[in-house]
Amino acid sequence: MEKKLLSVKDLRTNFRTADGELSAVRGISFDLDKGETLCIVGESGCGKSITSLSLMGLLPSNGYISKESSINLNGTDLSKLPKERLRSIRGRDISMIFQEPMTALNPVLTIGYQLREPLMLHQHLSKQKAHAKGIELLTQVGIPYPEKRMKQYPHELSGGMRQRVMIAIALSCRPQLLIADEPTTALDVTIQAQILDLMDDLKNQLGMGVIMVTHDMGVVAEIADRVMVMYAGEKVEEGDVESIFTNPQHPYTRGLLNSVPDIDDPSFELEAIPGSLPNLNEEISGCRFHPRCPFATDRCKADSPKEYELHSAHRVKCWLQEEVEIHADDRETIPS
Repeated sequence: MEKKLLSVKDLRTNFRTADGELSAVRGISFDLDKGETLCIVGESGCGKSITSLSLMGLLPSNGYISKESSINLNGTDLSKLPKERLRSIRGRDISMIFQEPMTALNPVLTIGYQLREPLMLHQHLSKQKAHAKGIELLTQVGIPYPEKRMKQYPHELSGGMRQRVMIAIALSCRPQLLIADEPTTALDVTIQAQILDLMDDLKNQLGMGVIMVTHDMGVVAEIADRVMVMYAGEKVEEGDVESIFTNPQHPYTRGLLNSVPDIDDPSFELEAIPGSLPNLNEEISGCRFHPRCPFATDRCKADSPKEYELHSAHRVKCWLQEEVEIHADDRETIPS
């Protein structure tokens, strides 16, 4: 049985602006298996959300994906589909939970209307059956008095309830792939934990693949199977969650982990990553992280690093890895 659900190859997303072409995503590739959770992490502005919008085909009018890119969902290249065909897949086979439910939900339409719409469009249910299914979905995501909520507007619900409504809408057609763009950012920690538990339970029930976009490494440690680290539009490291947290290889990944407080170690001191992300129109020779990297060499400044495979579940794009491999080879040739 085929396990692979999604295969993204050389994804490049650009924007046409008055200042010229801006490259927001620069040739990233990754796969996702059925029932797997992949977390995409990095600073704000690194390209996480643009990646998710690219997968959904929801880029603004001045954005486009290069012809060399492919987004293969169960054998169908979404990047090559006409808008009408993609619209029929979006919401049915692939769904998205947006970062801010107050702006993602239509403020002038009731919760019931917004829940019924995808069910009537993709599942071809009657209004009555879609309404009953909407009540069932609200119950499934833990919203009390679902019949009452169906008649209410988004502003009448709390932030946690609005996010649950977004989850219910995203899962209404039982998608194969769910993309969640920082779904717990605006929520308090109690509601955040409930939302994450809910998403994990529903993932296991439906057997769907999940891509979670987040900057919260605590969330990553809790729900991820694999982690992809992005910097300035590029993938710099990818691996299973244990490898990333216990054996990070890229200096940027280490910087992200060192910026997470350790409440069990009173002597732990946070380490900020110096500098800031480059602008999209800023061309940097070599590794794009080298201006902020404490280990940068002349080669880092001159040549873009290749991707090294530590093992089947861990890859890193960093010239420092070549030194590690050389030293490992030297050790192997030393006579005992």
